[in-house]
Amino acid sequence: MEVHGQCDERFLPVREAFERNFEENGDVGACFAATLEGEYVVDLWAGHQDEARTRPWLEDTIVNVYSTTKTMTFLCALMLADQDRLDFDAPVADYWPEFAANGKERIPVKYLLSHSAGVPGFSRPFSNAELYD
Repeated sequence: MEVHGQCDERFLPVREAFERNFEENGDVGACFAATLEGEYVVDLWAGHQDEARTRPWLEDTIVNVYSTTKTMTFLCALMLADQDRLDFDAPVADYWPEFAANGKERIPVKYLLSHSAGVPGFSRPFSNAELYD
């Protein structure tokens, strides 16, 4: 499997783990990027976009990340809380005033993070074409 992109030598174990996912776990296509102090230290991609292996994975392949954003969002929230820049018990509207519309002015940050705020996501399902637009 040819891996494309760049990887700072300090992070070669990341590249090795990325390659192993193809060799040992049967990954079809993937990408991974990481920054340190605003600079890319890892930016890798390899494989294919489809199971049939007819479309190569490119540097700008669009990926639907589904629920992985939950982990990243919570990690960022924890970092902000550690810096005393986010209070989980404070109303979301303290940080995002427009959120208070339609009776949501008292919903605390922790309810959003735990998906218990009672705010529906969408009024109707979206097609894949609409999601990628």
